[in-house]
Amino acid sequence: MRTLRLTEYQRCYGICLTDDDVAALRRLGSKIEVARSLDRPGAFDLTATSWIGVIELEGVAIEIRPKVPLDHILFMISYSLNRRGWDTNEADLEPSDSLVEAVARLYASDVQRAIRRGVLHGYRLEEAALPVVRGRLLFDEQIRRRFGRFPPAEVRYDDFTVDIIENQLIKAALTRLGQLRLRSARTKRALTALQGVFRMVTPVAFLDHQLPDVTYTRLNEHCRAAVELARLILRSTAFDVRRGTIQATALLVDMNQVFEDFVVVSLREALGATERTFPQGAHDRSLLLDQAGSFRLQPDLSWWTNGYCRFVGDVKYKRLEGDARNADLYQLLTYAIAANLDDAMVIYADGEAGRRVHEIRHVNKRLHVLALDLSQPPRDIMGQIHAIAGQIVGMAIPHATIKARSAS
Repeated sequence: MRTLRLTEYQRCYGICLTDDDVAALRRLGSKIEVARSLDRPGAFDLTATSWIGVIELEGVAIEIRPKVPLDHILFMISYSLNRRGWDTNEADLEPSDSLVEAVARLYASDVQRAIRRGVLHGYRLEEAALPVVRGRLLFDEQIRRRFGRFPPAEVRYDDFTVDIIENQLIKAALTRLGQLRLRSARTKRALTALQGVFRMVTPVAFLDHQLPDVTYTRLNEHCRAAVELARLILRSTAFDVRRGTIQATALLVDMNQVFEDFVVVSLREALGATERTFPQGAHDRSLLLDQAGSFRLQPDLSWWTNGYCRFVGDVKYKRLEGDARNADLYQLLTYAIAANLDDAMVIYADGEAGRRVHEIRHVNKRLHVLALDLSQPPRDIMGQIHAIAGQIVGMAIPHATIKARSAS
């Protein structure tokens, strides 16, 4: 199998592909752009977008690498998944590793750590017809189904089992990774062994847009890293790129989402805020542009106290080009007006914009443009995050003002 290596937002010219390969790539939509080559008839030009990872077709593998070091990507992903103790040496990366190899190795390590004390058990509510009464007898069902006769008994009970949602997510991710071609024999052996550990767990075909949420307590907290990374793997591999008998697989991660998730989670922690007071996308908050409430806005960053927005901002991994390059500032100005704030902030990945403040005429708004340098080591990246958090505190409406507004 031949391998094509691209970097995000890079174009590769004159690639020979079969019709089935082209059809499979086009099923991915905007994740990779496919166009007929003008210089080489019968060939195609491929343009990577913000999605990184690997697409494996019948005769060609397309590897899309990030612009920043791979271990920094893993750091941001892990931090966003509430995995604070991640070490840059933990994934044991090699220079030739792709995102797939790195994620698979990291996931195997997470699952092994999660089962050190054994596979997690939990209670699951069951309803069944049993020869003896167990738990609670369902009188209505007993009459409707059995006309009141015993046995069997229609009952509802709590079953202590390994067949719980946490383990089902972990097993589903192990299965997905097992369908990908991995170069590392050690990683493949580890994943195969782990699949054996979870053999008693019912396989579930999760849909990427219907992944169940998991509530963490002291009983399952030790599984958080494995479960949350499993959810990411399931979202990143849920692409239908098959056509007919052609076998194709993909693991793709959107750098736009990785960057946004990392910035939101790390700033929330640096500010000592919660998901409710510092939500992502203004979740469950009303930020309206017009009096009628027809334009509901969802900024990436917002900080709330007593129902009032005291800070608003946006996160952009890549700046728009050409005539659309000012669209980010127009959007940020809209957020500032809707929140009735004098200042708003947009944070780019370094290289997309320099630091500056735009003073907007007539409306007395200041739009702060900042850059986060992702080429620096994780410790330095976190130092930049804390510096940005300090600027946010300086820009935000003071608590005293919020209290005065609430009182009025």
